[in-house]
Amino acid sequence: MEHIVCHIGIGSNIGDALQNCRRAVEEICRIESVSLITRSSFYRTEPVGDIDQGYFVNAAAEITTTLKARELLNALETVERKMGRVRALKGGPRIIDLDILFYGQAVIDEGDLVIPHPELHKRRFVLEPLSEIASYAIHPVYGVSVRGLLDRLKDSKSVAKLNR
Repeated sequence: MEHIVCHIGIGSNIGDALQNCRRAVEEICRIESVSLITRSSFYRTEPVGDIDQGYFVNAAAEITTTLKARELLNALETVERKMGRVRALKGGPRIIDLDILFYGQAVIDEGDLVIPHPELHKRRFVLEPLSEIASYAIHPVYGVSVRGLLDRLKDSKSVAKLNR
């Protein structure tokens, strides 16, 4: 089976958001056919959108997997449910949010599975942690590295590395 290098976005802003993100990384490591290569630091990030909510903790993980993209999505959604995620308000507060940012160089659009993540190039809270671990990764649609996307970014939302 082919091993695919993937990048996962991790975020939380309910309860102990930092601990939620740490636990999510542990749970990702427990998924069969998934191996953690590295993860970024954790960042305190200002929420985006029109919903009044608290700051998030965000991170990114680089994994390798033999799972197909749909299987990986299902496994990540299982982790979210196990951790208590309830999908109530789109863009609203969440105990954990796990997004497939890149699945190798694949471009997939199957309704509920869109890779690369359709908003990653617009969001500092995604690009800062992703650039820390994969600045060289090329966005398969735009042909620009993660570092290049971050350098061109117009998003001025606060993103600060946590020192714990």
